[in-house]
Amino acid sequence: MDDRDSPIPRLGLGTWQNTDFEQCRESVRTALELGYRHVDTAEQYDNERPVGAGVEVADVPREEVCLATKILHPRSVSGDPTRGSIRSALEGCLDRLGVEAVDLLYVHWPSDYDLELVHATLAELRDEGLVADVGVSNYLPAHVDEALATDPAVAANQIEVHPLLPQADLREYCREVGVDVVAYTPFAHGAVFDVPELQQVADDRGVSVARVTLAWLRAKGVAAVPKATGEDHIWDNWESRGMDLTEDEIAAIDDIDRRERHFDPDYAPEW
Repeated sequence: MDDRDSPIPRLGLGTWQNTDFEQCRESVRTALELGYRHVDTAEQYDNERPVGAGVEVADVPREEVCLATKILHPRSVSGDPTRGSIRSALEGCLDRLGVEAVDLLYVHWPSDYDLELVHATLAELRDEGLVADVGVSNYLPAHVDEALATDPAVAANQIEVHPLLPQADLREYCREVGVDVVAYTPFAHGAVFDVPELQQVADDRGVSVARVTLAWLRAKGVAAVPKATGEDHIWDNWESRGMDLTEDEIAAIDDIDRRERHFDPDYAPEW
């Protein structure tokens, strides 16, 4: 499933909370030169400038990189979004990233927005060449339906997915309607490292729990954007691409009797 027909590489570099300019730039450069071709940021992360700088200095052609960002976070939106404000938000992202277009632009949260207007505007921006693909984030099936009714070409839904929050029903729904799933917080803010079932598979394989977790997500057809800043973690996550779990290992992880959601702000939808 790592090589499925999708414009979104199955493993990317997450950058949430990586706001130190030099560290962020170098982590992006390191990841791209190691082999990553997917970098994820957001207007709300306050790090688009160093992310863009990392893409620029990496010895990798820009056209090979899937550069993703997000707009319309409730904390950065004042009033109801308009076509003009949505365009301005994207133009701000492009300016900070130092690029003429992004490869994937997400709506960060559905909130109480007029999703018909939002997705009609994003489709127009895509038609203008400012965005290659439009994605959504934290959308439930009803939100995805509303988005697809306006723009059938919505490419991805970035949601919290990990062995402690498998999101099987939402993943299956997205598969049925042709929308890729991208996992943020794939390590559950570090909680996966204390799960005995994951540790057992890791011990048996002689690898890290991080690799096991990313291999499990890939087996589920889910792309992932784990945050990593140091070269060792960037490399370890990358090595997960060469690991295929057995059916028994996948079943053992599926049977983990523990559920945790790590992102549930007051502006989240009714999960």
